[in-house]
Amino acid sequence: MIAKIFIFLNNLFLKMTWLEDGINWIFRDLFKLNEVSWIYKSITFFFYDVIKIFILLSVLIYLASYIQSYFTPERTSKILSKYKGIWANVIGALLGTVTPFCSCSSIPIFIGFTKAGLPVGVTFSFLISSPLVDLASVVLLASIFNWQIALAYVVVGLLIAIIGGTVISVFKMDKYVADFIKVDNNKIAENQDIEIMTKKDRRIYAKDQVKEIIRRVWIYILIGVLIGAIIHGVIPKDWIATVLGENNPFSVLIATVVGIPMYADIFGTLPIAEALVLKGVQIGTVLAFMMAVTALSLPSIIMIKKVVKMKLLLTFVGIVTAGIIIMGYLFNAFSYLFI
Repeated sequence: MIAKIFIFLNNLFLKMTWLEDGINWIFRDLFKLNEVSWIYKSITFFFYDVIKIFILLSVLIYLASYIQSYFTPERTSKILSKYKGIWANVIGALLGTVTPFCSCSSIPIFIGFTKAGLPVGVTFSFLISSPLVDLASVVLLASIFNWQIALAYVVVGLLIAIIGGTVISVFKMDKYVADFIKVDNNKIAENQDIEIMTKKDRRIYAKDQVKEIIRRVWIYILIGVLIGAIIHGVIPKDWIATVLGENNPFSVLIATVVGIPMYADIFGTLPIAEALVLKGVQIGTVLAFMMAVTALSLPSIIMIKKVVKMKLLLTFVGIVTAGIIIMGYLFNAFSYLFI
């Protein structure tokens, strides 16, 4: 009984099967499009995903931002300063999940944490986790795939963030940050003022965040959905299977390399991921592509290069890339667990 209620609520609020049925009715019955035509497949995919993503994104960003209002950079810095060793990396990675930022937007927070005197390894755990894993992306993943995949994605993203930050800490790479970040290195995080917000302030902040993030990502969502619609309706399944299918042992590597030059939030990559899965691409290959786009996009690497030295940058890129590739192959090897 409980399982049936969960499935009903999941279909109603996350997968929005009612919306899919409505879109299909409009283009199949009202506009009389052929269900097997590429036009029908592409156009229904586009409208369904655009409407669903914007509805979910607005609600989820509001909730995530309301929660995040309790974790200002000052408060987060103070929390992180209380922990040492790997536990500091764990907390840094977890706090990254309540910040609905893309990789480029996380970098100013990373700079603030570093200038406040936090270890670079801890701030890198935050920097890796923030674009990879957030509350909104988890729910959107579950709406497109299932909860097993969404939760597994979260665990893997956090592990990459924790391991990456820990390695940077072990090798004592604090000296490889740009000099201008070290200016306030002696500032004690505990003495920073923590902004106190009322409930009304938090609601205003959450609404402003919805407007700001939607304004920033809407074009990437439309482009992502458009690419996904083309993949779903136009590109032959056999062609995709040849390049990214399970018979190609380099599919995860290809997906990772293709993803790095791109720049988009996870919200813009989800429609592409959905279309690839519908074409038969294995889940590990798809998730590797998503992680490469969100955590290792070329613009974010260029921005990070402005604040860290080459040795630290290469260490960061190497750790995250290796983590993504290993994750992709493991997901593919155990894909039967996520069906």
